[in-house]
Amino acid sequence: MTQITVAALQLGFTADIDANIANVSRLVREAAARGAQVILPPELFEGEYFCRVEDEGLFANAAPVGEHKAVLAMQALAEALKVTIPTSFFEADGPHHYNSLAMIGPDGEVQGVYRKSHIPDGPGYEEKFYFRPGNTGFKVWRGPPAAPAAKLGVGVCWDQWYPETARAMMLMGAELLFYPTAIGSEPHDTSLDTARLWRRAMVGHAVSNVVPVIAANRIGVEHGQTFYGTSFITDERGDIIAELDREEEGVITATIDIDRVRRHRAAFGFFRDRRPDLYGRLVQDI
Repeated sequence: MTQITVAALQLGFTADIDANIANVSRLVREAAARGAQVILPPELFEGEYFCRVEDEGLFANAAPVGEHKAVLAMQALAEALKVTIPTSFFEADGPHHYNSLAMIGPDGEVQGVYRKSHIPDGPGYEEKFYFRPGNTGFKVWRGPPAAPAAKLGVGVCWDQWYPETARAMMLMGAELLFYPTAIGSEPHDTSLDTARLWRRAMVGHAVSNVVPVIAANRIGVEHGQTFYGTSFITDERGDIIAELDREEEGVITATIDIDRVRRHRAAFGFFRDRRPDLYGRLVQDI
């Protein structure tokens, strides 16, 4: 049997990057103490979710992967605790800016960077002003030393709504799907609560790919925008096996039997019965 223990963190953030890193670090330590080998913080935990407005001054907060405070802090923590931390950060690469994720392994090294592929643009989530569409393609990474064959796929926030993202990572060998997120109220329509839609979309990925899904969201009110938490972990059946509520700060963990998941995936036949010869329309931009 090949088992892996995963965790998702949920908490609120302020404009103080050092305080945010300290709070994430505290929960990472708690997750590691509970046996977690892969620990997922929310999206852009370096600060408040700044994409609610278009402000050119905020580009100054971006930094290269090798210089970003959040990445450097998680590298030191990952090495000290011997855990893997998928770390979301605002990346500067020359004149370009990305919503990126550094996969930090238990040796503290950055195994690679994924740049968010799908960039939203709407009231309260004006990310196209700040981020170029990712140019890395989807990525998967090896699992921790105790479960190296358990490849980890990570999509960032808006990516999580796209079945193509999940399926692409699965075809690349992913055994678990992780989604760091920053999502909450919709300024243009206060009656619209997307929390249940957000969850259903990812539960759908779990079911149609027979894969566990781990999602971490932020909580709290930032300049009138309320983030609704509800972070969760599903098993490969899409059943919720750990969750937090809309306002709760904390850590959730789950231990996944990768061998069992593989058996269930094979038995369902979703990948056996695929018909790529019929799917050409999916990649035609017409």
